Amino acid sequence: MHVSKIRTGAFALVLCLQGAGVAFAQSAKIDVLKTYPDRPIRLVVPVAPGGSSDGAARVIAQRLTEQWGQQVVVDNRAGAAAIIGTNIVAKADPDGYTLVLVSLRHSVNPSLLKMPFDSVKDFAPVTMTAAVGNVLVVNPKSPINSLKDLIALAKEKPGQLNFASSGIGGAPHLTGEFFALKTGIKLTHIAYKGGGPAVADVVGGNVTMSFASMTSTLPFIKGGRLRPLAVSSKVRSPNLPEVPTMAEAGVPDVFVLDWQGVLAPKATPKPIVDKLSTTIREILKDPENGKRLGAMGLEVIASTPDEFLKAIEADVKRWAAVVKAANIKGE
Repeated sequence: MHVSKIRTGAFALVLCLQGAGVAFAQSAKIDVLKTYPDRPIRLVVPVAPGGSSDGAARVIAQRLTEQWGQQVVVDNRAGAAAIIGTNIVAKADPDGYTLVLVSLRHSVNPSLLKMPFDSVKDFAPVTMTAAVGNVLVVNPKSPINSLKDLIALAKEKPGQLNFASSGIGGAPHLTGEFFALKTGIKLTHIAYKGGGPAVADVVGGNVTMSFASMTSTLPFIKGGRLRPLAVSSKVRSPNLPEVPTMAEAGVPDVFVLDWQGVLAPKATPKPIVDKLSTTIREILKDPENGKRLGAMGLEVIASTPDEFLKAIEADVKRWAAVVKAANIKGE
Protein backbone atom coordinates (compact mmCIF):
# COMPACT_ATOMS: atom_id res chain seq x y z
CA MET A 1 0.00 0.00 0.00
CA HIS A 2 1.23 3.48 -0.82
CA VAL A 3 2.74 5.34 2.16
CA SER A 4 0.53 8.39 1.59
CA LYS A 5 -2.58 6.20 1.78
CA ILE A 6 -1.38 4.69 5.03
CA ARG A 7 -0.81 8.17 6.46
CA THR A 8 -4.22 9.32 5.25
CA GLY A 9 -5.86 6.29 6.84
CA ALA A 10 -3.97 6.77 10.09
CA PHE A 11 -4.95 10.45 10.20
CA ALA A 12 -8.60 9.54 9.63
CA LEU A 13 -8.37 6.98 12.43
CA VAL A 14 -6.93 9.62 14.78
CA LEU A 15 -9.78 11.99 13.93
CA CYS A 16 -12.30 9.25 14.60
CA LEU A 17 -10.71 8.42 17.93
CA GLN A 18 -10.60 12.10 18.89
CA GLY A 19 -14.26 12.44 17.97
CA ALA A 20 -15.10 9.37 19.99
CA GLY A 21 -13.13 10.76 22.92
CA VAL A 22 -15.01 14.07 22.83
CA ALA A 23 -18.33 12.24 22.57
CA PHE A 24 -17.39 10.00 25.51
CA ALA A 25 -16.34 12.99 27.62
CA GLN A 26 -19.59 14.79 26.84
CA SER A 27 -21.56 11.65 27.64
CA ALA A 28 -19.67 11.19 30.93
CA LYS A 29 -20.41 14.80 31.86
CA ILE A 30 -24.12 14.32 31.20
CA ASP A 31 -24.14 11.07 33.21
CA VAL A 32 -22.42 12.74 36.18
CA LEU A 33 -24.91 15.58 36.21
CA LYS A 34 -27.83 13.15 35.91
CA THR A 35 -26.80 11.04 38.89
CA TYR A 36 -25.22 13.59 41.23
CA PRO A 37 -26.15 13.62 44.02
CA ASP A 38 -27.67 10.17 44.54
CA ARG A 39 -26.74 9.79 48.23
CA PRO A 40 -26.20 12.03 51.29
CA ILE A 41 -23.52 14.73 51.21
CA ARG A 42 -21.28 15.50 54.18
CA LEU A 43 -20.48 19.18 54.79
CA VAL A 44 -17.64 19.39 57.31
CA VAL A 45 -17.41 22.52 59.44
CA PRO A 46 -13.96 22.55 61.09
CA VAL A 47 -15.08 24.67 64.07
CA ALA A 48 -17.44 24.16 66.99
CA PRO A 49 -21.20 24.70 66.61
CA GLY A 50 -22.66 28.12 67.33
CA GLY A 51 -20.58 30.54 65.27
CA SER A 52 -21.28 32.20 61.94
CA SER A 53 -19.54 29.44 59.94
CA ASP A 54 -21.74 26.82 61.54
CA GLY A 55 -24.84 28.97 61.00
CA ALA A 56 -24.05 29.56 57.32
CA ALA A 57 -23.34 25.87 56.77
CA ARG A 58 -26.73 24.93 58.20
CA VAL A 59 -28.57 27.39 55.96
CA ILE A 60 -26.79 26.00 52.89
CA ALA A 61 -27.26 22.37 53.96
CA GLN A 62 -30.98 22.85 54.59
CA ARG A 63 -31.58 24.46 51.20
CA LEU A 64 -29.48 21.92 49.30
CA THR A 65 -31.40 19.10 50.98
CA GLU A 66 -34.70 20.67 49.94
CA GLN A 67 -33.60 21.24 46.34
CA TRP A 68 -31.84 17.94 45.67
CA GLY A 69 -33.86 15.56 47.82
CA GLN A 70 -30.66 14.19 49.32
CA GLN A 71 -29.65 14.86 52.92
CA VAL A 72 -26.76 17.30 53.35
CA VAL A 73 -25.36 16.67 56.81
CA VAL A 74 -23.36 19.31 58.71
CA ASP A 75 -20.49 17.61 60.54
CA ASN A 76 -18.65 19.79 63.08
CA ARG A 77 -15.05 18.61 63.43
CA ALA A 78 -13.27 21.28 65.46
CA GLY A 79 -9.65 21.24 66.55
CA ALA A 80 -6.07 22.21 65.67
CA ALA A 81 -6.99 25.63 64.26
CA ALA A 82 -9.56 24.07 61.89
CA ILE A 83 -6.96 21.69 60.45
CA ILE A 84 -8.54 18.45 61.72
CA GLY A 85 -11.84 18.90 59.91
CA THR A 86 -10.27 20.37 56.78
CA ASN A 87 -7.80 17.48 56.54
CA ILE A 88 -10.71 15.01 56.49
CA VAL A 89 -11.88 16.61 53.26
CA ALA A 90 -8.39 16.95 51.79
CA LYS A 91 -8.03 13.16 52.08
CA ALA A 92 -11.61 12.30 51.02
CA ASP A 93 -12.65 10.75 47.72
CA PRO A 94 -13.03 13.49 45.08
CA ASP A 95 -16.62 12.59 44.25
CA GLY A 96 -18.51 15.63 45.56
CA TYR A 97 -19.93 13.85 48.59
CA THR A 98 -17.50 15.31 51.16
CA LEU A 99 -17.13 19.09 51.34
CA VAL A 100 -15.76 21.60 53.85
CA LEU A 101 -16.73 25.15 54.76
CA VAL A 102 -13.53 27.00 55.66
CA SER A 103 -12.82 30.56 56.77
CA LEU A 104 -10.02 33.14 56.52
CA ARG A 105 -7.94 30.96 58.87
CA HIS A 106 -7.52 28.50 55.97
CA SER A 107 -5.27 31.03 54.22
CA VAL A 108 -3.38 31.94 57.40
CA ASN A 109 -2.50 28.49 58.74
CA PRO A 110 0.26 27.78 56.16
CA SER A 111 2.28 30.67 57.64
CA LEU A 112 1.84 29.53 61.25
CA LEU A 113 1.62 25.76 61.41
CA LYS A 114 2.95 22.54 59.96
CA MET A 115 0.23 21.51 57.55
CA PRO A 116 -0.84 17.99 56.48
CA PHE A 117 -2.19 19.46 53.23
CA ASP A 118 -1.66 22.37 50.84
CA SER A 119 -4.34 25.02 51.36
CA VAL A 120 -4.43 25.83 47.65
CA LYS A 121 -3.33 22.74 45.70
CA ASP A 122 -5.25 20.07 47.63
CA PHE A 123 -8.73 21.52 47.11
CA ALA A 124 -11.19 22.46 44.39
CA PRO A 125 -12.81 25.80 45.29
CA VAL A 126 -16.61 25.81 44.96
CA THR A 127 -17.64 29.30 46.10
CA MET A 128 -16.77 31.96 48.65
CA THR A 129 -20.11 32.01 50.39
CA ALA A 130 -20.04 35.06 52.64
CA ALA A 131 -17.87 37.27 54.83
CA VAL A 132 -18.17 38.97 58.18
CA GLY A 133 -16.38 42.12 59.22
CA ASN A 134 -14.64 42.62 62.52
CA VAL A 135 -15.51 45.41 64.88
CA LEU A 136 -13.16 47.09 67.33
CA VAL A 137 -14.94 47.21 70.69
CA VAL A 138 -14.09 48.47 74.17
CA ASN A 139 -15.93 48.42 77.48
CA PRO A 140 -18.46 51.27 77.78
CA LYS A 141 -16.61 52.54 80.89
CA SER A 142 -13.35 52.83 78.94
CA PRO A 143 -11.91 56.33 78.41
CA ILE A 144 -11.26 55.30 74.77
CA ASN A 145 -13.98 56.81 72.59
CA SER A 146 -12.33 56.76 69.15
CA LEU A 147 -9.44 55.35 67.17
CA LYS A 148 -7.64 58.64 67.75
CA ASP A 149 -7.97 58.14 71.53
CA LEU A 150 -6.76 54.55 71.24
CA ILE A 151 -3.70 55.33 69.14
CA ALA A 152 -2.71 58.24 71.39
CA LEU A 153 -3.04 56.13 74.57
CA ALA A 154 -1.17 53.20 73.01
CA LYS A 155 1.73 55.48 72.06
CA GLU A 156 1.77 56.89 75.57
CA LYS A 157 1.76 53.38 77.09
CA PRO A 158 3.44 51.04 74.57
CA GLY A 159 2.55 47.40 75.14
CA GLN A 160 0.30 48.16 78.13
CA LEU A 161 -2.97 48.06 76.21
CA ASN A 162 -4.13 44.53 75.46
CA PHE A 163 -6.61 42.99 73.05
CA ALA A 164 -8.51 39.73 73.29
CA SER A 165 -9.03 37.35 70.38
CA SER A 166 -10.61 34.00 69.66
CA GLY A 167 -7.16 32.44 69.21
CA ILE A 168 -3.85 32.75 67.40
CA GLY A 169 -4.28 33.11 63.65
CA GLY A 170 -7.99 33.91 63.66
CA ALA A 171 -9.41 37.04 62.02
CA PRO A 172 -9.74 38.98 65.34
CA HIS A 173 -6.08 38.30 66.14
CA LEU A 174 -4.85 39.20 62.66
CA THR A 175 -6.96 42.35 62.51
CA GLY A 176 -5.42 43.52 65.77
CA GLU A 177 -1.87 42.79 64.63
CA PHE A 178 -2.52 44.42 61.25
CA PHE A 179 -3.97 47.49 62.98
CA ALA A 180 -0.91 47.77 65.24
CA LEU A 181 1.47 47.48 62.27
CA LYS A 182 -0.34 50.13 60.24
CA THR A 183 -0.60 52.61 63.12
CA GLY A 184 2.87 52.04 64.54
CA ILE A 185 1.65 51.12 68.02
CA LYS A 186 2.41 48.16 70.26
CA LEU A 187 -0.48 46.12 71.69
CA THR A 188 -0.37 42.96 73.79
CA HIS A 189 -2.36 40.05 72.41
CA ILE A 190 -4.31 37.70 74.71
CA ALA A 191 -5.55 34.55 72.99
CA TYR A 192 -8.70 32.82 74.22
CA LYS A 193 -10.24 29.50 73.26
CA GLY A 194 -13.05 30.99 71.22
CA GLY A 195 -14.69 34.30 70.50
CA GLY A 196 -17.23 34.02 73.31
CA PRO A 197 -14.73 34.06 76.20
CA ALA A 198 -12.70 36.82 74.52
CA VAL A 199 -15.71 39.11 74.16
CA ALA A 200 -16.90 38.24 77.69
CA ASP A 201 -13.64 39.56 79.14
CA VAL A 202 -14.02 42.86 77.30
CA VAL A 203 -17.58 43.10 78.63
CA GLY A 204 -16.22 42.36 82.10
CA GLY A 205 -13.53 45.01 81.81
CA ASN A 206 -10.66 42.52 82.11
CA VAL A 207 -9.04 43.45 78.79
CA THR A 208 -8.83 46.75 76.95
CA MET A 209 -10.38 45.84 73.61
CA SER A 210 -11.09 43.24 70.96
CA PHE A 211 -11.17 43.30 67.17
CA ALA A 212 -13.98 40.80 67.42
CA SER A 213 -16.35 39.15 64.99
CA MET A 214 -19.52 41.06 64.23
CA THR A 215 -21.45 37.89 65.01
CA SER A 216 -20.20 37.59 68.58
CA THR A 217 -20.41 41.30 69.45
CA LEU A 218 -23.73 42.47 68.03
CA PRO A 219 -25.90 41.41 71.01
CA PHE A 220 -23.56 43.17 73.45
CA ILE A 221 -23.34 46.32 71.32
CA LYS A 222 -27.12 46.48 70.95
CA GLY A 223 -27.46 45.95 74.71
CA GLY A 224 -25.04 48.77 75.54
CA ARG A 225 -22.45 46.44 77.07
CA LEU A 226 -19.78 47.13 74.44
CA ARG A 227 -18.79 50.36 72.72
CA PRO A 228 -17.95 49.95 69.00
CA LEU A 229 -15.24 52.21 67.59
CA ALA A 230 -14.84 51.06 63.98
CA VAL A 231 -15.49 48.15 61.61
CA SER A 232 -12.83 46.46 59.47
CA SER A 233 -14.95 46.25 56.31
CA LYS A 234 -14.64 48.68 53.40
CA VAL A 235 -18.15 50.01 53.93
CA ARG A 236 -20.28 50.43 57.03
CA SER A 237 -22.20 47.42 58.24
CA PRO A 238 -26.00 47.45 57.81
CA ASN A 239 -26.12 46.03 61.34
CA LEU A 240 -24.14 48.99 62.72
CA PRO A 241 -24.76 51.86 60.31
CA GLU A 242 -23.67 54.47 62.86
CA VAL A 243 -20.21 52.91 63.33
CA PRO A 244 -17.47 54.21 60.98
CA THR A 245 -15.10 52.06 58.96
CA MET A 246 -11.42 52.04 59.92
CA ALA A 247 -10.75 54.33 56.97
CA GLU A 248 -13.44 56.79 58.04
CA ALA A 249 -12.06 56.74 61.58
CA GLY A 250 -8.57 57.66 60.38
CA VAL A 251 -6.79 54.36 59.60
CA PRO A 252 -7.27 53.88 55.83
CA ASP A 253 -5.15 50.78 55.23
CA VAL A 254 -6.85 48.36 57.64
CA PHE A 255 -9.36 46.26 55.74
CA VAL A 256 -10.11 42.70 56.86
CA LEU A 257 -13.05 40.43 56.11
CA ASP A 258 -13.33 37.01 57.70
CA TRP A 259 -14.59 35.17 54.63
CA GLN A 260 -16.14 31.72 54.45
CA GLY A 261 -16.30 29.34 51.53
CA VAL A 262 -16.94 25.80 50.37
CA LEU A 263 -14.13 23.56 49.12
CA ALA A 264 -14.14 20.06 47.62
CA PRO A 265 -11.16 17.70 47.42
CA LYS A 266 -8.80 18.28 44.50
CA ALA A 267 -9.62 16.26 41.35
CA THR A 268 -13.36 16.51 42.01
CA PRO A 269 -14.92 16.43 38.50
CA LYS A 270 -15.53 19.91 37.14
CA PRO A 271 -19.21 19.20 36.29
CA ILE A 272 -19.83 18.39 39.98
CA VAL A 273 -17.93 21.47 41.19
CA ASP A 274 -19.87 23.65 38.74
CA LYS A 275 -23.21 22.16 39.79
CA LEU A 276 -22.39 22.70 43.48
CA SER A 277 -21.20 26.24 42.82
CA THR A 278 -24.19 27.26 40.74
CA THR A 279 -26.73 25.80 43.17
CA ILE A 280 -25.09 27.20 46.32
CA ARG A 281 -24.74 30.64 44.75
CA GLU A 282 -28.43 30.61 43.83
CA ILE A 283 -29.24 29.69 47.44
CA LEU A 284 -27.08 32.52 48.78
CA LYS A 285 -28.65 35.09 46.46
CA ASP A 286 -32.18 34.20 47.56
CA PRO A 287 -33.46 37.22 49.58
CA GLU A 288 -34.82 35.06 52.40
CA ASN A 289 -31.51 33.26 52.86
CA GLY A 290 -29.62 36.54 52.57
CA LYS A 291 -31.74 37.91 55.40
CA ARG A 292 -30.94 34.89 57.59
CA LEU A 293 -27.22 35.27 56.93
CA GLY A 294 -27.39 39.04 57.42
CA ALA A 295 -28.86 38.50 60.89
CA MET A 296 -25.61 36.66 61.72
CA GLY A 297 -23.61 39.67 60.55
CA LEU A 298 -22.66 37.97 57.27
CA GLU A 299 -22.42 39.66 53.88
CA VAL A 300 -23.23 37.35 50.97
CA ILE A 301 -20.38 36.98 48.44
CA ALA A 302 -21.38 34.01 46.21
CA SER A 303 -18.22 33.97 44.07
CA THR A 304 -17.35 31.70 41.17
CA PRO A 305 -14.81 28.89 41.76
CA ASP A 306 -12.11 30.83 39.89
CA GLU A 307 -12.75 34.00 41.88
CA PHE A 308 -12.56 32.02 45.11
CA LEU A 309 -9.27 30.40 44.08
CA LYS A 310 -7.70 33.78 43.32
CA ALA A 311 -8.89 35.16 46.67
CA ILE A 312 -7.35 32.26 48.60
CA GLU A 313 -4.04 32.58 46.74
CA ALA A 314 -3.93 36.33 47.39
CA ASP A 315 -4.77 35.92 51.09
CA VAL A 316 -2.11 33.24 51.63
CA LYS A 317 0.49 35.76 50.41
CA ARG A 318 -1.03 38.70 52.27
CA TRP A 319 -1.15 37.02 55.66
CA ALA A 320 2.27 35.43 55.25
CA ALA A 321 3.65 38.98 55.06
CA VAL A 322 1.67 40.11 58.13
CA VAL A 323 2.68 37.05 60.16
CA LYS A 324 6.34 37.70 59.34
CA ALA A 325 6.18 41.44 60.02
CA ALA A 326 4.34 41.00 63.33
CA ASN A 327 6.52 37.99 64.30
CA ILE A 328 3.44 35.89 65.08
CA LYS A 329 4.18 32.37 66.25
CA GLY A 330 1.83 29.40 65.94
CA GLU A 331 0.51 27.60 69.00
